Amino acid sequence: MSKPLINRLTTADNDFLPSLDNLIAWQSVTDSAVEAKVAEIIQQVRSCGDDALVSYTNQFDRRSCQAVDELCVEKDQLVSALDTIDAETRSALETAAARITEYHEHQLQESWHYQQADGTMLGQQITPLERVGLYVPGGKASYPSSVLMNCIPARVAGVEEIVMAVPSPDGQLSSVVLAAAQIAGVNKVFTIGGAQAVAAMAF
Repeated sequence: MSKPLINRLTTADNDFLPSLDNLIAWQSVTDSAVEAKVAEIIQQVRSCGDDALVSYTNQFDRRSCQAVDELCVEKDQLVSALDTIDAETRSALETAAARITEYHEHQLQESWHYQQADGTMLGQQITPLERVGLYVPGGKASYPSSVLMNCIPARVAGVEEIVMAVPSPDGQLSSVVLAAAQIAGVNKVFTIGGAQAVAAMAF
């Protein structure tokens, strides 16, 4: 008899919690070797900065960069990507960007305050972050939606500088992802992936 494709759990069963844990567990998340490697990468980026970024990018993405400047995508590359993608794709990205913008404009909050009779001042202060970093998956798959749905809310909220990290294995970059970055208003794009990219944006 073949194993059923759907697992059915019942909360009344004595083994419900262990069964649930087993069902939703993702082995690599709890892999101590992976955790140790990520911790090492984070520490190296924190202590060695750009040198670590170049080294890890060359190692993991099969690049041969000598300096971190080579990991930066120039603004004219974003403009060129937008100009060269097909009209249907560009229209889809621009339509999505407009809809995302409109939605998040409805979420905007404003600062307000008032003074009570005894002189106490109460209120809410809304202050956007100066800079945010967003990570966009790269490689075999292309995720322009990740660009739009992370960058545009930050832009609408008033963030001044938005930095994007996207890996480019073997130097390959998705023109659609770059076009989305141009449409969304990303300020800087770096071809860095993995834990090293997140660590770089954090530190």
